[in-house]
Amino acid sequence: MLAELVLDCQNHHGEGLYYNPADDRLWWTDIEGRALWSFDPVSGDSAKIDMPDRVCCFAHRQGGGMIVAFADRFAFFDPETGALDELGAFEPGNTETRTNDGRCDRQGRFIVGGMNEVSGKADSSVVRIDADGSIAMLIDGVSCANSTCFSPDGRTMYFTDTPEQTIRAYEYDPETGALGAMRILADFADEPGIPDGSCVDAEGGVWNAEWEGRRVVRVAPDGSIDQVVEVPVWKPTCCAFGGPDLDTLFITTSRLMSTPEEIAAEPTSGGLYAVRPGVRGLIDTPFAG
Repeated sequence: MLAELVLDCQNHHGEGLYYNPADDRLWWTDIEGRALWSFDPVSGDSAKIDMPDRVCCFAHRQGGGMIVAFADRFAFFDPETGALDELGAFEPGNTETRTNDGRCDRQGRFIVGGMNEVSGKADSSVVRIDADGSIAMLIDGVSCANSTCFSPDGRTMYFTDTPEQTIRAYEYDPETGALGAMRILADFADEPGIPDGSCVDAEGGVWNAEWEGRRVVRVAPDGSIDQVVEVPVWKPTCCAFGGPDLDTLFITTSRLMSTPEEIAAEPTSGGLYAVRPGVRGLIDTPFAG
């Protein structure tokens, strides 16, 4: 399968993609471009919201608006008015880390992982933000959190610390949001790229964008790679199912750390791509707070 360009948005670093059924639009962030983007997959209409800081991941809220993970803090954000309501800091004692990847669990808790963007040390974390705004540690010793997504029944959380080149599968308690035993779902050591953002389809397959691998792969529940989507640019970052029937896989891409020559060779890098892979996706649960 080959993904095709649907929006030549030229993001510096597109990430955090998901579909919001409340407005029938895909939403994602251009982290380094300090902007939120949205796209109507039926009409082709797109929109950009300039943000005051880097937005690394976010989710819509059940009651309207968004919860946003800026690089160093969390906030509620109203995209209609631009109003911000600060919630708290992320790892205030570490000046090298920032938030990176995040997604709500099936009950509407927001799970956010960080990265050390200076030294690459494994000194960041993954936290859970509950509906009441409380923050709990889930995983520590993280270098670059990615691939956070949940099985259809919500009882498995998938996650990668990208430099390890594996996708982990944790037992997850839907009632409490606590992690249980961990196993390795898939090893990417022999893949052309390293694991970045992921989503789950209705059959339980994990779709993963391979950073610097020019592809998105489907990891079956048994850990094997059973489908491959070729992406015509170097740096896929994240993927999500969208559209009225949730039958289209959309893919964000990046220009981060690319030279002018590399961008000239791939001028649609940073664009939004799509493919119909023959399976349907699942709706992400909005943040419950």
